[in-house]
Amino acid sequence: MAGRRIITGRSQEPRLRFSEELGLLREQKKLSLRKLAEALGWDHSLFGKMETGDSLGSAEVVQALDQYYGTAPMLLTLWELAMADPSQFRERYRRYMILEAEAVSLWHFGVSVLPGLLQTKGYARAVLAADRINGPELEQQVEARIGRRALLEGENPPHFRTILSEAVLRSPLPDREEWREQLEHLLTMTERTTIALQVLPLAIGPHGLDSTNVMFLNAPDGSTVAYTENALRGDLIEQPTPVQQLQLRYDAVRDLALSPAESRKFITQMLEEVSWDPST
Repeated sequence: MAGRRIITGRSQEPRLRFSEELGLLREQKKLSLRKLAEALGWDHSLFGKMETGDSLGSAEVVQALDQYYGTAPMLLTLWELAMADPSQFRERYRRYMILEAEAVSLWHFGVSVLPGLLQTKGYARAVLAADRINGPELEQQVEARIGRRALLEGENPPHFRTILSEAVLRSPLPDREEWREQLEHLLTMTERTTIALQVLPLAIGPHGLDSTNVMFLNAPDGSTVAYTENALRGDLIEQPTPVQQLQLRYDAVRDLALSPAESRKFITQMLEEVSWDPST
């Protein structure tokens, strides 16, 4: 659907407006994509994807474009709006994305995959591809998911706690280097005072969340909603009673998990195992 247009005739949808402005600025300079790439040092295909809306690029690329065109901070501002725009996500996630952006704290339990907020590009691409997403949509969804990491990395981030079943960490990516990068990223993120990660050992046996991925979103007004997800669907639960029932199960699981310090040691050991090359 075409974006709503008023006065300027340009789109009011953040992602589309960003790509439009990139194309207009390049046309005004009478530059080809290759010439722009030569001037800035990135591959021309990246700029092409950014102008078609298949990619938003990174903050570093956008800042370089702002400087080159003399538009700072316009492009970076449009990029931030596009990254935060829930319409870039698949329909079933959009309401959740709005609540996530407003939350003052988030509590997560993962029984099968890492939370999107802690995923690297390689991990996100593998998970999304397994969900039968491919082509330009795959790259768009990867960019959107990676963009969510800004929530934890910016100023005044919400407090984030994740409890991961050991099974999540025992399911590596096929690419050894990408899996190493993901484990290193987890360790880096746990150095932040606003992030706590705990591992739930498989040895503890059955528990109240052994078939449920869940995220609790704690709003500024003190209310809490829960989002549960499986391979087929995601459900946003806003009624107090079922949310409280899930919280009680979460508390019980947290009591069984390794401490944050023990969990860091666990991940460090896994990283050492991945980094060890038996051929040397």
